[in-house]
Amino acid sequence: MARPRFPLPPLSADQQEQLQQWARRPKSAQALARRARIVLRLAEGYASTEVASRFHRHIQTVSKWRERFRCRGVNGLLDEPRPGQPRKISDAQVESVISSTLESKPVDATHWSTRSMAQATGLNQTAISRIWRAFALQPHRSDSFKLSRDPLFIDKVRDIVGLYMNPPERALVLCVDEKSQIQAWNAPRL
Repeated sequence: MARPRFPLPPLSADQQEQLQQWARRPKSAQALARRARIVLRLAEGYASTEVASRFHRHIQTVSKWRERFRCRGVNGLLDEPRPGQPRKISDAQVESVISSTLESKPVDATHWSTRSMAQATGLNQTAISRIWRAFALQPHRSDSFKLSRDPLFIDKVRDIVGLYMNPPERALVLCVDEKSQIQAWNAPRL
């Protein structure tokens, strides 16, 4: 024996307009648009089985949205809060971590680590790691050019640039560049 079906009450003009707006959404909130289309179709008098096959959904899904709309109206089609713990880190704390990471340096280091940032902000290391991952922050990687602290650096640059700009006659100028992450520890001097 089939379960009794509770018909939808007639839609008010406001409900009809709201559902049609949600159903016409081209890109965002497609789940909500699909729910609105289901309810609109049910309100036109179609059976749940017809609506389920039209939208390629299970009959239980159609019945769920019929019942939610019948009991709660248009707001019944909105997503309910998900289960689980509520957020413990506020947006202000996230903003503080991001601005500290980008705009400051720790006193005793060249860049922030998850541990040092956690200690400075009062959050835990895992939270800092998640924030950095979410915003693609990598303070250990430097994008800026670092100048040498060699006192003869300017003279050496002038010599090298001078070779390229004005090479000696019948001379061959070669350039050998080391890889960025490899340092020559015991390079022989020529």
